[in-house]
Amino acid sequence: MNAKVYAYIRVSSKDQNEDRQKIAMREFGIPDNFVFMDKQSGKDFERPGYKQLMRKIKPGDTLVIKSIDRLGRNYEEILEQWRILTKEKRAAIVVLDMPLLDTRHGRDLVGTLIADIVLQLLSYVAQTEREFIHQRQAEGIAAAKARGVRFGRKPMERPPEFDVVRLKWEKGLISARKAAAQLGITHQTFLAWATETKKVFAAGEKSTV
Repeated sequence: MNAKVYAYIRVSSKDQNEDRQKIAMREFGIPDNFVFMDKQSGKDFERPGYKQLMRKIKPGDTLVIKSIDRLGRNYEEILEQWRILTKEKRAAIVVLDMPLLDTRHGRDLVGTLIADIVLQLLSYVAQTEREFIHQRQAEGIAAAKARGVRFGRKPMERPPEFDVVRLKWEKGLISARKAAAQLGITHQTFLAWATETKKVFAAGEKSTV
């Protein structure tokens, strides 16, 4: 049986356009009925197009992809899929955006070794970049906090009539639950605001003594 050449296209959402990848596959000479496609995120490999491709591909066949990230969402998954395709399926892989990752002419030990080294290097670079990004994010957050920037949900603004209702509650004219209902907030929120206001007033009185 003659070896076949397949292509795999993936776009991360249904809103993205796959035309660029389709054109590249046609220019490579792959007929449309040998092109498998998914319009889903790369969060897992439960993708109908990819699963159908994996059932079709046989030893000696070739898989063409536009870029290496079409195989997975991160380099751990990419390495795993590369291993399955080249070692278990014994197929060749052509990555159009990375000419060094073309195992068609390197099925011998040297060619396989070169492709594996390049792939491992890409994995290392990507992992290092992710760690740098996380480090920069952590440093940026720490610097922002040092400047007094607050993170998280914006505090709820107190209604203009809060102080009037609070004074009624402090005088015993209404209950905390009724005060909260009048302000349109929860019982716990009203008590928290009232306690905080009392502390602010107490601190102000001490400072004037």
